[in-house]
Order: sequence, then C-alpha cells, then structure tokens
Amino acid sequence: MTLLKETIASGTAPQTIHRLAAPVDDEAARLEALRRTGLLDSEPEPAFDDLVSWACDHFRVPIALVSLLDADRQWFKARRGLPVPETPRDVAFCDFTIRQSLPMVVEDAAEDPRFSDNPLVLGEPYIRFYAGAPIINRQGLALGSVCLIDTAPRSFGMVDRMVLAQLTVTALAAIEQR
Repeated sequence: MTLLKETIASGTAPQTIHRLAAPVDDEAARLEALRRTGLLDSEPEPAFDDLVSWACDHFRVPIALVSLLDADRQWFKARRGLPVPETPRDVAFCDFTIRQSLPMVVEDAAEDPRFSDNPLVLGEPYIRFYAGAPIINRQGLALGSVCLIDTAPRSFGMVDRMVLAQLTVTALAAIEQR
C-alpha cells in the first residue's frame, strides 16, 4: 500500500491504464488455483481487511470487498459495509469482472441491462454503482476481484480506475505472502 499511497500523494500516476492480457479462460484451472490458495472460508486477515477499509475511505464508498469466485458462490475474504459473507455467483457483478483484464465500472446498475433486474440492485444492498478489478495470479487465472459498491450512481475516472487496479496488485501480494 505504501507505493500506492506515494503514487497518489505525488500525483505521478500515468494517464492511461495499459491493457493486460485477458485472464485465461479455463474455469477448472481457475477454480483449482483458487482452492490452492486456501483462502476460501478462511479467517479474516489484516492485510485484506486493511485493503477494504482503505478503499472505502479513499473512494468514499459505503462498501468495499475482496471477492473470491468459487463455483457457485462469491465469497468475501474481506468486506466492509456488507453484513453477508457471500452471495450466489449467478447474481455476482464480480462474475463479469473476472472475465476481463481492466476494471469494470457500472455507473448506474439500474440503467445497465446486464444488472437492472439483479436482486442485489432491486433489493439489499441496493447496488447502483459498482467498480471492480480482477485479481489475476501469475498464471493468468482470475481468482476474484477487489470491488467498490455504492447505493447511488456515480462516475469513476481514469485515475480512480488505475488506483483500483493497483489494489488488485496489493491483494495478490497478500495472497502470495500467506
């Protein structure tokens, strides 16, 4: 997080996000890599909890998550602002996020045809804004995402997207150091 804080404080962030290779499209390998981490259903850990707390404060959102996509569920390794530890994968915004390399931003979920009838938009937690970036391991497999949620629509600029993408690097480092 230190490098991230220094980059933000100095204003030296680059003006574009360089596109990384798309995550490897191999669900069996992705799930095996996720399970090998030992993260699923593990106890809270400060590195992940600190990341979501920092994200909520920095982006001024009520909810931030480190989300891991299992076969049928989205499980939250770290969460702030959301009382539930998991949701079904079939309603998870993060399921779309892990299929790409760049952050996915939904400025108003009620207006987005992919999500307008989603139970997480129509009911608790009433998602209107979502921004998520995939956590991609060194083998190119997306384990999950770091995501931000708000109950009001909002915009999300290029620098915000770069900072969010950097948070996934921090999350991957925490995963690798376990």
